[in-house]
Amino acid sequence: MNYTFQFGPVFEAWPLLLQGTWMTIQLSFMAMLLGLMVAVVCAWGKTAGPAPLRWLINIYIEVIRNTPFLVQLFFFFFALPAIGVRWSPYTAALFAMVFNLGAYATEIVRAGIESIPKGQIEAGLALNLSRMEVFRFVVLKPALKAIYPALTSQFILLMLASSVVSVISADDLTSVAANLQSETFRSFEIYIVITGIYLLLTLAFSLLFRLVFQWGLNYPDRR
Repeated sequence: MNYTFQFGPVFEAWPLLLQGTWMTIQLSFMAMLLGLMVAVVCAWGKTAGPAPLRWLINIYIEVIRNTPFLVQLFFFFFALPAIGVRWSPYTAALFAMVFNLGAYATEIVRAGIESIPKGQIEAGLALNLSRMEVFRFVVLKPALKAIYPALTSQFILLMLASSVVSVISADDLTSVAANLQSETFRSFEIYIVITGIYLLLTLAFSLLFRLVFQWGLNYPDRR
């Protein structure tokens, strides 16, 4: 094996790598935030909504969970423009990621909601709290604590899956790597560096999630 490693061309392109890394972080964070909001609304609809709403939410979940993310991405970027809905690669990628995470996280949040004892809900109502206040303070916060590990694991998977958006020319980290490879032909060096960056991102997100747990959810259970 007479391969000569040349990381110089890769490190010379660090501004592009930094820009792609920031795009990946921004896209992932926004998708996590909006996807969680979708999941909470859909989980509430599945547990307390009327039958037609539950039916629609179930259809949404089954469609997303039983189709590839790549196909969902193509649907937002290539199919919707056929009916006049046009947007940038970044916006299409964001919507695809939000809808994908929302479906998976809905079932996680729903399981957490259903784990809350009914006695706690009845106690909240007995204290003259509104149903929205009961859902927010009595149900949702303890449920999020119970499902936090599963939810954050889904967030990490979403961040890693964001690499797929490079196929629609969204300027994420993987797209930058592909462009550099076509210019320098140093595939091994480029993807070693990209692998390291994704690993660092995963560790950074994991640390952030632990800090969020310590700050907002690390309180003693009261039974």
